[in-house]
Amino acid sequence: MSEQHLDDDQTLEADVFARDCASRSVLQNVASRWGVLALVALREGPFRFSALRRRVDGVSERMLSQTLQALERDGMVHREVLEAIPPRVEYTLTELGTQVADRLHALIEVLETNIDTVQAARSGYRGNG
Repeated sequence: MSEQHLDDDQTLEADVFARDCASRSVLQNVASRWGVLALVALREGPFRFSALRRRVDGVSERMLSQTLQALERDGMVHREVLEAIPPRVEYTLTELGTQVADRLHALIEVLETNIDTVQAARSGYRGNG
């Protein structure tokens, strides 16, 4: 089977560990600092851009915009322009986005619950020296 034919075969299983697998770039978008926080924040319900930016403390307008565009492109986030004057934009999770956000939320809960253990490990860490 030719390499081009392999690329066109949609029956091949995704493998995030393979360099050219499309799932790797999706993982990169989801697992970025702002991707994780935006997805988990959107679990709380619909957000307008400015409210989401306040919820995800520390993100710049530019980074949040880029993050939301990437997540929308990957099918995780739905962007809806609401008819109003001035027009309003609202962001929600898609079904796929909800599945991903639920798993990320579980990870965040593990980290928050064990932050004392993490801080103790950090204070005892001496590095490679």
